[in-house]
Amino acid sequence: MKAIGYKENLPIEDSKSLQDVELAMPKATGHDILVEIKAISVNPADYKVRAGMPVEGDDWKIIGWDATGTVKEVGEDVSLFKVGDEVWYAGDFTRQGSYAQFQVVDERIVGKKPLSLSYAEAAALPLTSLTAWEMLFDRLEVAKIDANKSILVIGAAGGVGSILVQLAKKLTKLNIIATASREETTAWLQELGADTVINHRNKLSEEFEKFSLPAPEYVVSLNATEQHVNEIAKLIKPQGKFGFIDDPKSLNVMPFKGKAVSTHIELMFTRAMFQTEDMIEQHHILDKVSELIDNGTIKTTLGENFGTINAENLRKAHAFLETGKAKGKIVLEGF
Repeated sequence: MKAIGYKENLPIEDSKSLQDVELAMPKATGHDILVEIKAISVNPADYKVRAGMPVEGDDWKIIGWDATGTVKEVGEDVSLFKVGDEVWYAGDFTRQGSYAQFQVVDERIVGKKPLSLSYAEAAALPLTSLTAWEMLFDRLEVAKIDANKSILVIGAAGGVGSILVQLAKKLTKLNIIATASREETTAWLQELGADTVINHRNKLSEEFEKFSLPAPEYVVSLNATEQHVNEIAKLIKPQGKFGFIDDPKSLNVMPFKGKAVSTHIELMFTRAMFQTEDMIEQHHILDKVSELIDNGTIKTTLGENFGTINAENLRKAHAFLETGKAKGKIVLEGF
């Protein structure tokens, strides 16, 4: 089968950073299903792993954690899917990824693809939807009936923010304050449902004062957390909840002590990596999001389609994503 992989960690400008390769077809056993991949999307996790995770032995490392496709084979313990089903998923950080024509994935972290979306439109959503849902409802435990409370979403115009804003708007009564820094990303967030959009290039406290905004009970930082942490501590309401998903080199949480603010880390891969008892929750979340898509409650966050799934186009996608200027998600489809 065709796949795109790497053997050494190289800058994306190097043609060997991602290469077209031929690999043996995997086989589904146990709870695994074999999926013929139709479309994928790229995430910051992709370029972080490509640049920093060494390959063990002489195997090719295949990355990628967003895919849509059809089930071609099921393992003997599979009960949730059958051959021919259209599916979507983000996959497992500890296994080979979705930059391939075929992939085996545990059925418990797979959902049914939204019927109303194309494979490419749907591929934009699994990882970010799981991250956003888990952050809101599992980590911060936002109550769906919360009223007269606010959430600040920092770096909201990217993949995770684009779905998190929609989920917060449609499933909660929160006042949504989102940050962006460009006209097009500000307009994008307003379209998605943000009540107020402020500029994260300025001091957040000054932006809050400028717009006469209330102290947020919840703060979600999606990037540049290290840069904003002191401003977050200044703004957040006492006994509030703060969550982040990025990788600060260090994070001093002591500024939060006086306000008794709880701090939460979200990593979508945790349930699959550790085979947690509630691993199947990701199956349920993806099915819920699929339903929300099909009934028109939320929409795809596809930003740009970079064409066929191959090494050249994936290198271009990684390079663009590394600029930090992506709006929504980058997808690729077909081989």
